[in-house]
Amino acid sequence: MALFEISTEYLTRTLVDLLNTPSPTGDTEYAISLVQGELESMGVPTEITVKGALLAHLEGLRSDKPRALTAHVDTLGAMVKEIKPNGRLRLSALNGLMWPTVESEGLVVATRSGRQLRGSMVLTNGAAHVNREASSTPRTEETLEVRLDERTMRAEETRLLGVEVGDFVYFDPRVEVGEAGFIRSRFLDDKACVAAILAAIKAMVESGVTPAQQTTVLISNYEEVGHGGRDGLPEDLCELVVLDMGCIGNGLQGDEFHCSICMKDGGGPYSKNLSDKLRGLADRRGIDLKADLYPYYSSDGTVYWRSGGRAEVALIGPGVDTSHGYERTHKEAILDTARLVAEYLVEE
Repeated sequence: MALFEISTEYLTRTLVDLLNTPSPTGDTEYAISLVQGELESMGVPTEITVKGALLAHLEGLRSDKPRALTAHVDTLGAMVKEIKPNGRLRLSALNGLMWPTVESEGLVVATRSGRQLRGSMVLTNGAAHVNREASSTPRTEETLEVRLDERTMRAEETRLLGVEVGDFVYFDPRVEVGEAGFIRSRFLDDKACVAAILAAIKAMVESGVTPAQQTTVLISNYEEVGHGGRDGLPEDLCELVVLDMGCIGNGLQGDEFHCSICMKDGGGPYSKNLSDKLRGLADRRGIDLKADLYPYYSSDGTVYWRSGGRAEVALIGPGVDTSHGYERTHKEAILDTARLVAEYLVEE
């Protein structure tokens, strides 16, 4: 049986707060501050790295085999690439954004002066009564544009609003928590895992339990563009458990109700010993952990290894449906992930 009781109320509230805090790669300060505030309210010391990631430090009963956890707070998003002659905006995607999934989505353009302008993503010449090809036009960076909710019809008028090339764009997350336990939102990747780590640490602190080993927690802020995974982690780590979303799709065992463990992704297999340790722990604690291989996936764990990290690395996370789109998971999957994290931290 599990040793720790994870607070569903805390986990859900924290996750909703995170989801409603924009944090596209490169503009993550507010989300990092939110996580820092949660950890410091638990009495956990933290620091911010030069790159803007968050490090938290958990004292352990021993420090001969130090451990680390990591999850990323940065998400997909976009930046203003061009102010078009008609005053509308062309965007550049931040990494894995799928353009068809953001058509008709509400958004905010965050200007350098601090002004936030509402708008939406629409098809260029998108009126079905005017354009016979509207339904068949591929949705790409070139065919979609931002329609600002401002009286602007020229590039000069848009610039007078404070908009410039390089401004960040936040897509509406549209968070919904259903009575059946489903949580539907953009950017569950990877804020569900950040919330799971916070809930696990809170359960340990409230139980008065000390981790078995000195542990570093890295909340990275550049995972989506591939260079967040080693920022500030100690050189002498023995184990690194990466928390990132579990994939759901054809040929996979994972689903929205369980925590998954990735045995291999696009960067190759994860550490057998550490993965087996987590699977055995899950078995003993009654957590139904789903093992899978992800064909088109990479994580901060691979980045850690490729940058010279020497620790064993494993990857777990709640199953998330429709990754990089309008995602969905279930509270049970995040709770099981948090339980496994807490159990791991106290495991000898």
